[in-house]
Amino acid sequence: MRADRFLLSIILWAGAIAAAGSDAAARSGRDTFSESALRSKVEFLSDSLCAGRGSGTAGGSEAAFWLVRQFSKANLTPLGRFGHSFALPDKAGHNIIGSIPGHGRGKYIIIMAHYDNLGTLEGKFYPGADSNASGVAALLSLAEAFSQERKAACGQSAPTLIFAALDGRQANMAGAYALCSELLESKLRDPRTGFTIGKEDILQVVNLDIVGSVLAPLDAERPDYLIMLGGEGYQRDLLSFLNRSQDIGLDLGFDYYGSREFTELFYRRICDQRPFLENGIPSVLFTSGITLRTNRTDDVPSSLDYGVLRRRVELIYHWISMLK
Repeated sequence: MRADRFLLSIILWAGAIAAAGSDAAARSGRDTFSESALRSKVEFLSDSLCAGRGSGTAGGSEAAFWLVRQFSKANLTPLGRFGHSFALPDKAGHNIIGSIPGHGRGKYIIIMAHYDNLGTLEGKFYPGADSNASGVAALLSLAEAFSQERKAACGQSAPTLIFAALDGRQANMAGAYALCSELLESKLRDPRTGFTIGKEDILQVVNLDIVGSVLAPLDAERPDYLIMLGGEGYQRDLLSFLNRSQDIGLDLGFDYYGSREFTELFYRRICDQRPFLENGIPSVLFTSGITLRTNRTDDVPSSLDYGVLRRRVELIYHWISMLK
């Protein structure tokens, strides 16, 4: 059964390649993934202006306002509004949510990355370049690419994409729980059709959390790698196939460095896909793994590998493009 589904995926992908040859959709999307653009996004979020992006802080607000501008620049459509506030102890958090309409109706993919970090603690500034400015840079690049692609897609069937920059990761995943609650409480509406979006309408949740480093490779000889946790077997097979067929050439892992315990920890307990998994919503996590710089003051933009980050984003883009 798994082999049959994978064969079907290959057939579908071959059809997508043929379609891409007759229009500019795929090319216009890929052209968005430049190393300089990714670096620029990481550098802004890691700058002292954002002061480590602590939830409910002035620096966190700077990041949130910037994200609204980026969503608008990418021509995303707000779900009522871009800013979705939620309560934190003695302050408020702010998720930034936008969408790209699909063709057809009824299916949605949520692509998310938390933008908050530790902030400034006891006078020490935590830039959070990899954790998780890298994930947000990937999120924004995907939004820009899909926005360009959909303009050229000529009515091809595709799910609606919901992009969510989440606050409150450092506050027990409060932003992720707030977004999931909006979904479960029928508070999210498709801005094109006006229909309520239910959990049964979610095809996949895709979480991007720490995706810019090459400091914790799966193999010491292969620093260009990517870890995917979750997903059905055929989805992993599809990712591997796309990695080869598009000549991206990343070393792929589907567990957390071979540890069942740490795989369960990162997939089901301490990352933002948790509330969705708790409610039976299919979810995957893409990561390059925690490193000795994670949650430290030396998690700075210069420590990331933007060439590998670009290839990771391109592979994720192809993979999302094939989800139906």
